[in-house]
Amino acid sequence: MTDISFPATSFRLVRDRLDAPPPEALTGAVVALGNFDGVHRGHRAVIQAAQARAHALGRPAAAMTFEPHPRALFSPEAPEFRLSNVDEKVRLFAATGLDGAIVMGFDKPLAALTPAEFVQKVLVERYKVAGVAVGFDFQFGKGRAGTTEFLRKEGERLGFTVDVAPPLLDAGERVSSGAVRSALSRGEVEHAWRLLGYPWFQSGEVVHGDSRGRDLGYPTANLKLDPNCKLRHGVYAVRVGVDGKRWDGVANFGRRPMFDSGVVLLEAFLFDFKGDLYGKTIDIAFYAFLRPELKFRAVEDLIDRMNEDSKAARQILAGAGNAFPQLADVAVVKRG
Repeated sequence: MTDISFPATSFRLVRDRLDAPPPEALTGAVVALGNFDGVHRGHRAVIQAAQARAHALGRPAAAMTFEPHPRALFSPEAPEFRLSNVDEKVRLFAATGLDGAIVMGFDKPLAALTPAEFVQKVLVERYKVAGVAVGFDFQFGKGRAGTTEFLRKEGERLGFTVDVAPPLLDAGERVSSGAVRSALSRGEVEHAWRLLGYPWFQSGEVVHGDSRGRDLGYPTANLKLDPNCKLRHGVYAVRVGVDGKRWDGVANFGRRPMFDSGVVLLEAFLFDFKGDLYGKTIDIAFYAFLRPELKFRAVEDLIDRMNEDSKAARQILAGAGNAFPQLADVAVVKRG
């Protein structure tokens, strides 16, 4: 168990909608624009471009993201595997040193804005931006018709700067949310870690399970992840953040073939932890895939394998140093 040191911050959060009165917070900022699912290394290059420009102009730097994910509006029958929910994104944003974040409600009126209308109504009139930073493939506005070149020209015309971050490559692979999702679906959490820049994590409230783990000598903290989570089912070495402290452990994500009730759960056993976690919100970060889910002939065989899994996880995590997602506590200004 180790302590977690969260950076002190005056980070401000604005939750906004087009039908709400214009906000007061974060106007005049340099804004990093994007969905930022996972806030991976490529996203942080965009954020750093915004921060550099903001420093040069003497303005605050903020991220602007959109919730729910646009796919929820346009393709509800094919929901996205989200790497981070909005609360997780905000905590990741705050840890970058941004001054704040704007979470725009993505609805039909916002989606209907043409690129020119989005620039005029949202960026210029609503937030009076001093500048924007985007990724090289950023598209926006109705039909995703707005391009980085269009944004540059609008910035020149309307008086705000535009910085475009180039693609970020890792060993020839472009760092993207899609590449992270693909890695996680294969259980390649170390690969996802490299692309993200931190071990992928999920946050959630600990819920009651069937207490079977306790009966086996492995009491677990149980989380129900988003049903669209496509992480490969199996056993992982994990590190868990609880009340400002970290605990190493082992976790199973899936349906537990020995006792399948049809419910997909993330169950984490924290080494050397004693206490009650029910109702607490915890962070579970994934460090290594140990094995797929298996069905054993007898409960005793399962316990033996769990002992082996725990030993393997301890060894892996001992070599992980203090690696953990950098997440910040935030002083929040909420809107809407």
